[in-house]
Amino acid sequence: MRLSRQSITSLIAALRSDFDHGWETDIEVLVFLYWLAHAASYRVVSMAFDIPKSTVHDIVHRISRAVICILKRVITFPTPDDLEEVGAGFAQLAGSPAFCTVAGAIDGCHIRIKAPASDAPCYFNRKLFHSVQLQAITDHKGKFIDIFDGYPGSVHDARVLKNSPVYTGRLYPPAGKCILGDGGYPCLSAPICLITPYREPVQNPVQARFNAKHAHARNIVERAFGMLKTRWRSIFFKALEVSPAFVPEVVACCAVLHNLCLQNGDIVDAEVVEDPADDPPEPQNTEASAGEDVRDNLAAAVSAPDNCVPALHEHDYL
Repeated sequence: MRLSRQSITSLIAALRSDFDHGWETDIEVLVFLYWLAHAASYRVVSMAFDIPKSTVHDIVHRISRAVICILKRVITFPTPDDLEEVGAGFAQLAGSPAFCTVAGAIDGCHIRIKAPASDAPCYFNRKLFHSVQLQAITDHKGKFIDIFDGYPGSVHDARVLKNSPVYTGRLYPPAGKCILGDGGYPCLSAPICLITPYREPVQNPVQARFNAKHAHARNIVERAFGMLKTRWRSIFFKALEVSPAFVPEVVACCAVLHNLCLQNGDIVDAEVVEDPADDPPEPQNTEASAGEDVRDNLAAAVSAPDNCVPALHEHDYL
């Protein structure tokens, strides 16, 4: 099932309602998890559980809708009280206290699908396969705090961001905080604060030092994708054989289960890390405010000495 007993029990408890009786919900959750873990056909699942194939189809879609219903409870932004812990976590990942203002890391992931019957070129991505995009923001522990999926693979990461609710609604991060993204995203201070690394080749050691710290902190979102793909290897390591309209729902279910597993200490080591190659930069959006000044201030804080040089205390410069 790719989940521990404790994680499965937690999922069943989250999906159970006051109107459920007996073992029906438990069995349906196990059928859904078996289908998800093996990416098997409905016929194979029906043989494994000795139930009709049409019933398997109904169960898979019914439980997936139920999991989507609890998405807002499982994938949530940190509370104001939690933001301090998140910032401290990113500062530890980066190895610099300057990153205490970071509230998350953002990246995109391509979900491989079979070529759809219609509009197939729209789903053909720069990596030369058909896919649907998953955009995710994670905290310092690799927990998803926001996801947005469903865009065809040919769409640029930056364009997916600009059409996502977190950007259009200015939902996250809060004022005074920022999120980290790779070079495929624009560096912004508004409508959301998104900090990207300096373009290579860098101009000075300050920029090089900042890029190194930035990469250490941002790598957590790639590890989160790695854990997601390792747990649901049958879903992500081969073309998903469902209709393109159902793919976003399946992927969102995997993200919800990822968070539930982290909450229950059910952690898998990432056997694969997301391809670090960035999308080529998209033309600058004139409606957005560039974040170069914010990035320069953060880079200066990274390179600033933690303690004053002792020799400076030996002289009076006033």
